[in-house]
Amino acid sequence: MDAFYASVEQRDNPQYRSLPLVVGSSAEQRGVVAAASYEARKFGIHSAMPSRIAIARCPHLLIVPPRFDVYRAISEQIHAIFDRYTDVFEPVALDEAYLDVTENKLCLTYASTVARHIRNAIFAETDLTASAGVSINKFLAKMASGKNKPNGLTVILPEFAKAFVESLPVEKFHGIGEVTATKMHSLGIRTGADLKGRSLAELVQHFGKSGQYYYHIARAQDDRPVEANRIRKSIGAETSFAEDLSDRATMLSELEQIAQVLFERLESHQTSGRTLTLKVKFSNYQQITRSKTFISSIGELSEIIASAKTLFEAIALEERSIRLLGITLSNLDHVKQLQIVQLPLFGSECI
Repeated sequence: MDAFYASVEQRDNPQYRSLPLVVGSSAEQRGVVAAASYEARKFGIHSAMPSRIAIARCPHLLIVPPRFDVYRAISEQIHAIFDRYTDVFEPVALDEAYLDVTENKLCLTYASTVARHIRNAIFAETDLTASAGVSINKFLAKMASGKNKPNGLTVILPEFAKAFVESLPVEKFHGIGEVTATKMHSLGIRTGADLKGRSLAELVQHFGKSGQYYYHIARAQDDRPVEANRIRKSIGAETSFAEDLSDRATMLSELEQIAQVLFERLESHQTSGRTLTLKVKFSNYQQITRSKTFISSIGELSEIIASAKTLFEAIALEERSIRLLGITLSNLDHVKQLQIVQLPLFGSECI
């Protein structure tokens, strides 16, 4: 979906249309941006950005509180549309999913035709636009989906897959974040072609287990199946800082903002968890984690903040500065998030 939360607010409130808008909480509440309209994105505003920075970039920015019950209801509408075409779809969030349409219920020959039908149905029934990426695996479909946003459809055919990946800057790769991209740049890896030129052993040496993933996607390979009844194992949020943090009060303030992002993601997935993990990466790239498991699930913002701060206070900083903080909740409440999917016993009935 295109700027999903923000687009819903503009749909339901005509006075918000064409205005730079974010869904989130105010700077006074140390809030963060959950979603930004395309008008707001022109100012360099994006999700997970602190509201104070967003307002600094766009003083006339409109901040609207989230309505997760509405977003969930629309997401269920969209999933019902998916179900008309395939039983094999894997929700990633309220606004995104992978679909395997190798065999589809309408016996359509081309995946691009299925995508076009689904996008038309979504617009007709929700008055919202969606962008789709069509290709031979998850990685390529994900990359294609972002090429012509908003309201776009991009197809990467098998014969063009390798050339597409080779021409892509590594910072545009799904699964390669800002910190990893910076490290790749320092190693002379700037494009997919550069990445493809490195051996598996070299990539594992520099990036650990993730090196195997980078090795394969550089070759347009991704064997992950679309998991129709996938259960999330964890939900997290983290921030890499443009400048290393050395002040403890600032660290705690940033930790609260990360907790806010995590809380909103838990809300969108309607879940909670029993194990909270704090991740800290220091300026020298040393990384540590600290975890606590609770008897019962936690999911309230106050609980997340208090637990994360307790774990943080137990860390001996020793005057070290911090470049990244993250919070993850695992041992999730599967009862809330599990959706049973009945797959067909005998496959397609197309002739």
